[in-house]
Amino acid sequence: MLSGRYCLLGALALTAACSPLRDLPEVPASDLAGYQLGAGDRVRVIIFGEEELTGEYSVSEVGAISFPLIGAVPASGLSTTELESQIFSNLVGKRIVKEPSVSVEVQDYRPFYILGEVEAPGQYPYVADMTVLTAAAIGGGFTYRAKTDEVSLTRTVAGTPIEGRAARNAVVLPGDVIYVHERLF
Repeated sequence: MLSGRYCLLGALALTAACSPLRDLPEVPASDLAGYQLGAGDRVRVIIFGEEELTGEYSVSEVGAISFPLIGAVPASGLSTTELESQIFSNLVGKRIVKEPSVSVEVQDYRPFYILGEVEAPGQYPYVADMTVLTAAAIGGGFTYRAKTDEVSLTRTVAGTPIEGRAARNAVVLPGDVIYVHERLF
């Protein structure tokens, strides 16, 4: 009987050693405070006193917004404050508006993706204050085979995709790709 227990413990240890998440580092913590714009985001640009320039603009797949009278303004990788400065500089530099007051806010964030052991994997609109658990709920919930305590999450940090391990209460950001693994037993 004692040898049976050792076999069971040995099997559990081997199973844990084979986990696909074992070698992944933890995903760096982040929040929307330092959010960088990217393709798929939609922003509202307000130029006070210039209603014809005020409007909603999408960040294109090449990372720019197409702004009237200025043309393409690079936006990908910038914060909303940095984009405000870019637009301000262009308006003043091209002598379109003498002293513009520019404001930029995110209207719609780019989607997140959830794959693997959820009922409806796919692309979904980002929801504020989202965690891995709420993302799984949006994806129809975990399947009966899902490893529910942690997932692998791919996030772009400073232009580089980084894959890491994330707990079910980890914060999800726009553009994140979540993969829910199958449990091993």
